This record gives sequence, C-alpha cells and structure tokens, in this order.
Amino acid sequence: MLSYPASAISTPDGQVNILQITDLHLSSHVPAAVDETSSEVAICQYSFEAIIKQALSEDRRCDLIIVTGDLVNKVQTEIYDHIFKVLQATGIPFACIAGNHDVTDENDSELPFFQRELIARPTDERLLSRHMIETEHWQILLLDSSITGKVAGEVTATDIDWLCQQLETCTKPALIALHHHVIPVDSDWIDQHMVKNADTFWQRMAAFEHLKVIISGHTHQEQVRQHQGVTVYSTPSTCYQFKPFEDDFAYDKNALPGYRWLQLANNGEVASWVERLDT
Repeated sequence: MLSYPASAISTPDGQVNILQITDLHLSSHVPAAVDETSSEVAICQYSFEAIIKQALSEDRRCDLIIVTGDLVNKVQTEIYDHIFKVLQATGIPFACIAGNHDVTDENDSELPFFQRELIARPTDERLLSRHMIETEHWQILLLDSSITGKVAGEVTATDIDWLCQQLETCTKPALIALHHHVIPVDSDWIDQHMVKNADTFWQRMAAFEHLKVIISGHTHQEQVRQHQGVTVYSTPSTCYQFKPFEDDFAYDKNALPGYRWLQLANNGEVASWVERLDT
C-alpha cells in the first residue's frame, strides 16, 4: 500500500505530471452506478470515479494526484474512507487538503445559499496542512485555507510564515496548492468567500521570484490569471460547475465535470490544461 501522504516524487526524466482534482462534494460512501445518476448526490459519486478512470487511461504518465478540497458535502469518516480507498487503488502518490465543506456542514440546502445554517465540523486528520512535496526540480507546498464553520478562507499568519521559511530555505521553483482562490474571479458572490487576507498573502509572497504557480478549487470553474509573475489556476469541479462572471450564484448547466493536468518541467516552466469528462 502507498504511504500517505506523498512527500517526495522521483521520475525517470525529472518532469512531474500532476493530476489536480477538486470539489468532489461526495455525500455518500456508496459508489453510484452509471444508470443511477439522476440525483446530484449520485452524479457527484459517479463523476469522481469516472474522472479518475478517464484521466488515468490517457496516454500520459501521472506522477502525483493533488485533491484541493471539498472532498465531501457531509463530514463523515466513511465518505473519506471511500475516497482514500479509490485514490490508494490508483497506485499513484497523492495528497489531499481541506476545503470549506470539509470543516463545515450546511443545513437547509434547499434554501438560497446565503440563508443556509453553517455548522462547524472537525477536520479529518488525513487532510494536510503545511505539507511539502519535493521533486528533483520543484517544491510543492500544500496549505489548509479552510476556516471551521465558514465558507470563506484564510492563509493564517502561521501559514504565511511557514511558506516564507520554505521558500527561503529551498530555491527550487515552487507551486502552492490550496482550496480558496487568492485573486478574484469576477463573480461577486464567490469572491466574497475567497482567501480573506489575500492582500497580505501577496505582499509576503512578492519577495520570492521562484514562486511560479498557484492552484486552487472552490470556484467550480476554469480560469487562468497572472499576478506578480505567478500563474494562478482555478480548476473545475469533478461534479457541478458554477457559471463564470456572474455576480449572483448560478450553476453552469453547459459545463461538464473537469480536472486539470500540470506538467512541471525541469527548467521551471509549467504547462497546464483542463480536460472535461467524456459523456
């Protein structure tokens, strides 16, 4: 069995191919069959495993899987057990971090988003905080940006200090992975729930030219932006998508579940793209 979490990745050619999946939102530990995808719960169950199968059947080596939060829609140990069983079965090193739904349950889900009751939950111990994965040419830094009982995120002062220490100690090109987005995506409702101290975060990161990439989830949509010389990727959910550039909450019913590939080259360059689930 794979040791968890991954802490060092070695590849034959030095390049590292990362599969990022995010916002699984599983509500059950029972897998959904193809012909049982009429409900949102079943769709999330099915598309998570279908995406893993599709991504790993591509003609591309996968060296690391990073899950950037919101693994569950209900905080239950049995659901995490199922997710970790699926990931372990791939035989590929992986690492998971928390999103807001991993530390907060929502009651009254039939109500509008802002009227739901939020209930704080403890974080599953398998979700990582301040964790580094080192490769021959890169360092990958994982953060927990969740706040128990809240939708918005934060990179705490302790987290920022840890990042600075890692970036000062190791000058390899760096990728940071967290759940909440650190720059607005021009959707007012979700931008109210990004990393709330993003300005402080960016001020402290400005000193590190070898910070190359930031990946996140939370927004349920694909975007690529540049900030302070850093490429910032938002990645689609493995289940339902949010409509981009909308000030009010809205689903994007035309967008399929997705995942992101990142290729970390030996010279510090990165290539990345999104794939969508085949229907």
